[in-house]
Amino acid sequence: MAYVNELMERVVKRNPGEPEFHQAVHEVLESLEPVLERHPDYITSGVLERMVEPERQIIFRVPWVNDAGEVVVNRGFRIQFNSAIGPYKGGLRFHPSVYIGIIKFLGFEQIFKNALTGLPMGGAKGGSDFDPRGKSDGEIMRFCQSFITELYRHIGPDTDVPAGDIGVGGREIGYLFGQYKRIVNAFSGVLTGKGITWGGSLARPEATGYGAMYFVEEMLASRSESVQGKTITISGYGNVGTYLIEKANQMGGKVVTIGDEYGYVHDPKGIKGEKLDFLMDLWTVYRRPAQDYAKEFGLEWVEGRSPWEVPCDIAIPTATQNEVSLADAQKLVANGCICVAEGANMPCMADAVNFFLEKGVLFGPAKAVNAGGVAVSGLEMSQNSMRYAWTFEEVDARLKNIMKDIYRKSSEAAAEYGMKDNLVAGANIAGFLKVADAMKAQGVV
Repeated sequence: MAYVNELMERVVKRNPGEPEFHQAVHEVLESLEPVLERHPDYITSGVLERMVEPERQIIFRVPWVNDAGEVVVNRGFRIQFNSAIGPYKGGLRFHPSVYIGIIKFLGFEQIFKNALTGLPMGGAKGGSDFDPRGKSDGEIMRFCQSFITELYRHIGPDTDVPAGDIGVGGREIGYLFGQYKRIVNAFSGVLTGKGITWGGSLARPEATGYGAMYFVEEMLASRSESVQGKTITISGYGNVGTYLIEKANQMGGKVVTIGDEYGYVHDPKGIKGEKLDFLMDLWTVYRRPAQDYAKEFGLEWVEGRSPWEVPCDIAIPTATQNEVSLADAQKLVANGCICVAEGANMPCMADAVNFFLEKGVLFGPAKAVNAGGVAVSGLEMSQNSMRYAWTFEEVDARLKNIMKDIYRKSSEAAAEYGMKDNLVAGANIAGFLKVADAMKAQGVV
């Protein structure tokens, strides 16, 4: 479609050197061609031109003092992409790979992910090139206080509500929230992922991992399959991975791998019991490498390779963007994998996604599969507004219903526009329609 090609060319020209952002935009635009053919008013109203341009881009320096008394300067970002359906919502990522292109890709994806939840949340993302690995609690606290001292003026419970992402867990959220509260002299629901005793929601730590398994359950059910007895491989072992393992175990599945950028460990007996207890804090608290799990339990460490070479029924990449290549996808399919779900944000390269779809593998895209985290963040915002707390069981039940609804909406949208079983297109279309209609209703803003 000429319009889509021309718009993509403008995006690349206006945002040079940002391949992750280009990839995310291209995937969405490609999915929307049948929608635009049926509803040309989305073109004439300029919705997409506005949607691919952030409403606001904030870049700032973050100076802090390390334990040696040295001044260190990092760079901070907040991309407030779209507020058509609610206040900006999206996590903060602290990782040395962070630059504006990654934050823009994450923020763009967040628009559609948040729309799919059915909750009133716009799309945003933020972070810094700060690396929390190897830092003391004092250093992390000083960095977080400096970071929020600049960011606080751009966020608020009805404006922009950040949360955690890679490198930002409960500890970091606590330091960020404490400094925000100190500056504005108000206790508000400005951040999600807070501690249970100070405004957090039960089931929030579990939400992304649990939600991913609820989505996988729906995918498998479409082919009269279940998680029971299935072998599962994952990569990242942070908050998403550990709780995904917990829920997979409850469903009767067996997770046999974890990994990081240095390699992976294969545990053929499955990660459960004391092994899962050990894993729970390995990254989220101590920021320790995956190899430490192999050493602790006498397992082989496979250096420099990925877990996607291990035979499995279900593969769930849970680490970072573009970790699954076409070659990895080919190995997975050759080894009998029937289902792939993106637990991380855009972890599969575009050619890998196309290969899975061509081979009839059940494929769940990130904006649908890992929406459980932001869904429960939205529920945390609701509880903060009401000054009320639901039980774990109440939140978990709401989460499961939201994930079932996301699967339903994605599946129905794909079928309606002639792409049955293509959940990538379905999720993009369902999310787009909600946001685009809101943008049209609000005029050219």
